[in-house]
Amino acid sequence: MIVAAWIAFCASRSLARGLLLTLEQLHLLRFWDRAATAGTMGNSCVCREDSDVEDGATHRGPLRRVDHAAAEHVETRGSRPRDPVRPPRRGRGPHEPRRKKQNVDGLVLDTLAVIRTLVDNDQEPPYSMITLHEMAETDDGWLEVVQSLIRVIPLDDPLGPAVITLLLDECPLPTKDALQKLSDMLSLSGSVARQDAAIPAKHRNTTAVLGCLAEKLAGPASIGLLSPGTLEYLLESLSSEAHPTVMLFALIALEKFSQTSENKLTVSSSCISDRLAVLESWANHSDYLKRQVGFCAQWSLDNLFLKEGRQFTYEKVNLSNINAMLNSNDVSEYLKISPSGLEARCDASSFESVRCTFCVDSGVWYYEVTVITSGVMQIGWATKDSKFLNHEGYGIGDDEFSCAYDGCRQLIWYNARSKPHSHPCWKEGDAIGFLLDLSKKQMIFYLNGHQLPPEKQVFSSATSGFFAAASFMSYQQCEFNFGATPFRHPPPVKFSTFNDFASLASDEKIILPRHRRLALLKQVSIRDNCCTLCCDQMADTELRPCGHGGMCMECALQLETCPLCRQDIQSRVRLISHVS
Repeated sequence: MIVAAWIAFCASRSLARGLLLTLEQLHLLRFWDRAATAGTMGNSCVCREDSDVEDGATHRGPLRRVDHAAAEHVETRGSRPRDPVRPPRRGRGPHEPRRKKQNVDGLVLDTLAVIRTLVDNDQEPPYSMITLHEMAETDDGWLEVVQSLIRVIPLDDPLGPAVITLLLDECPLPTKDALQKLSDMLSLSGSVARQDAAIPAKHRNTTAVLGCLAEKLAGPASIGLLSPGTLEYLLESLSSEAHPTVMLFALIALEKFSQTSENKLTVSSSCISDRLAVLESWANHSDYLKRQVGFCAQWSLDNLFLKEGRQFTYEKVNLSNINAMLNSNDVSEYLKISPSGLEARCDASSFESVRCTFCVDSGVWYYEVTVITSGVMQIGWATKDSKFLNHEGYGIGDDEFSCAYDGCRQLIWYNARSKPHSHPCWKEGDAIGFLLDLSKKQMIFYLNGHQLPPEKQVFSSATSGFFAAASFMSYQQCEFNFGATPFRHPPPVKFSTFNDFASLASDEKIILPRHRRLALLKQVSIRDNCCTLCCDQMADTELRPCGHGGMCMECALQLETCPLCRQDIQSRVRLISHVS
């Protein structure tokens, strides 16, 4: 599985669960090695000048928990003889020389090549990534890594931008000096953007690096990085002469810079909404790359860069024949859902998930998904008990209550374990079919009408209450069809569709922009003594043994640990009775 501890961006437990422990082990081994050598922590990658927010600020890494079994495993690994082929995987002591510098471009390309193959729980982080991380502990090394990412990541690899995010997200935060040197070296401007248009890979990678740094940094550092030249470069990258993938990542970078309020004012004052108004016409384009640009332009106009006189998309979209859609109230925090309720995209450094609005308990059901991007997504079926913990890496197929199809890495996921399937890698425009037969207790996955053998393992834990559901790695997007339009590859069995049996009131179909949703929340009157989690029921439950309360029994039953002290919950006690 891919690296969760390294990347908030793909925080999929499936992508990362095995490597989560190995990186924890690496840090522990480094600590004890330095302690034994020097009696102190020695040279730590987080103790750098001007880096007092090294582990905090806006970095949204997964929350890590190492249990006793993991700790015992660390001791076992530490006692093993190391592989003589590789250098020792540990940090340097205070007087040790730095390892001999290796070819940075080669290490970056090695990481890109190996990343989609990391699927087993016991796999260690790739040696190339560990070496790059060590190199980035100094300003000069960090700058070398960034320059290499811009220089060598190819344009046509669907995981290229995600690997840029992966490597930068795990490297130590840059110092002010390093950021200034990077700005000086890139020397960005509108004219540089026009020159880079002839080299779309470099152009795309530069915008992707800027977006990743904008998300990673906070406050003054982010404001300083968005210099007039950088803003001019990103705006020029939205011009019609730029490659569509450059437009896409320039738009994402501007969105991430605008997470800082001062930057948002700066970007908004540049008349960006006029440029986006042109690009949003691509939202239904037959070219899937342009479609991504259109989706992001429309989302930004609805949520960030409002244009005076423009009608919000949710106010004009026709939903009269839509009876089932993605549930905007049952979604992790950073997933973008289209106003139609049928298309979703993740541009965050986390593994975002969503369920649909309709669940089924019996019968045979089918839905389809059109692949807009060909990277890592886990799509399938999940019950209400399936966990959505985007920063900890839980998604569809990562617990016993869900099962998912992964067409990028050609895997089926169940209970955070994978097995290969025989379909080729999915590509943009492919139709993925999902059949659920509750009478036979089986799920069947299809790629353009070609089926895989049935999957049955999830039915040992759940037999009813299934939703269509999906989880998305960074920069991934797909469109759902729950039966409102004809299926491209209907299965050769009798089935029902969500759209034929579900129903939604008009107000339940509205996907509000975030600023309007927040405005409505501010108007909500919350009664005294209500549950602090759902705000609907009365707070009538106490957790034992810690004694914390402030929640209703329904919410308390969904918790395994106390949200205040993180102590394991052994029992829940209802203190008062009430009538809702």
